[in-house]
Amino acid sequence: MPASSPPPAGQRERQVRHRAARLEDRVHEIRERWARRRGHRPTIVPYTGYGSTEWVRVLCRVLLSKPVDPHETSKRRRRRGEQGIRGWRSFTSVPVGGVPVVIEVGGTRIEVLADRGGVVDTKVPVSLEPGWHRVTLHTEGAEPVEAPIWIVGPEVRFGIISDVDDTVMVTALPRPLVAFWNTFVLDEHARIPTPGMAVLFERLVRSHPASPVIYLSTGAWNVAPTLTRFLSRNLYPAGPLLLTDWGPTHDRWFRSGREHKQENLRRLAEEFPDVRWLLIGDDGQHDEEHYERFALEHPDKVAAVAIRRLSKGEAVLAGGRTRTEQHAAGVPWVSANDGSTIADRLADLGVL
Repeated sequence: MPASSPPPAGQRERQVRHRAARLEDRVHEIRERWARRRGHRPTIVPYTGYGSTEWVRVLCRVLLSKPVDPHETSKRRRRRGEQGIRGWRSFTSVPVGGVPVVIEVGGTRIEVLADRGGVVDTKVPVSLEPGWHRVTLHTEGAEPVEAPIWIVGPEVRFGIISDVDDTVMVTALPRPLVAFWNTFVLDEHARIPTPGMAVLFERLVRSHPASPVIYLSTGAWNVAPTLTRFLSRNLYPAGPLLLTDWGPTHDRWFRSGREHKQENLRRLAEEFPDVRWLLIGDDGQHDEEHYERFALEHPDKVAAVAIRRLSKGEAVLAGGRTRTEQHAAGVPWVSANDGSTIADRLADLGVL
């Protein structure tokens, strides 16, 4: 009998895709048809990106939402474009996968496709000067929006990577009821900043004014606009949020938060080979393990590790503590209960 030819690539992908992912895709298809019948249109939610003088990493998400009321003032329309879909609606809005998104930056124009969760995460070759720039994003049926991009100069040798939950903001995220409250109910005005951490970041960016500040979290992209407003309101430096998309993947029921953090740490080490990073986290969500592993793999890429120690009450809400007994040789490691004390200990090391 003649050998059968292999199925097309798209069909092979569907064959190996996890049944949970296939079910999720089916649910999205039904919800998308229903939303479009109600007059919902594609909306691009822009996220802060970063890059070098030769490329940029562009981040955004395409969701279906109610069209902007033409009677709204231009100021309100602009605010909606900058802040995206707010609160619980960001979780109930329907992601639109497979749609083309046009990216315009620095005279370069390219078109990419959003993934099955509506997320665009792509690298664009472009020549830009160090500092802040704007990227224009648009898709058919949606108003163009702009996303800020931080360009790291070739002379920069220091950067900051920080966790979010229980590091810059007290959330106790692993506890299901508290996570639900913080995510769907609590306004960013009521979220609690971690004591002294804004002071620590302010001292760091003053000592290293051109350095990138990147917030790496296992939180969902849905909360990015809320987190961005929280950071700004509490005087944290602006910077990209590297989040993840909740739900099944092509081969598993849920995405791995650990893999998300480890992959992005490795990616940043490759993208900025001359930068040494200050890694900031807490002892309640495996940050010590992630940073220890990264420091063992890339000791020359780590300037220091700073761990915020949770209080007894916070540790209970966070599900306990994680303690790493062995630290990478030659990598400075400090810890304290608040950001101000961490700043003082980093100053003793010469990091500040």
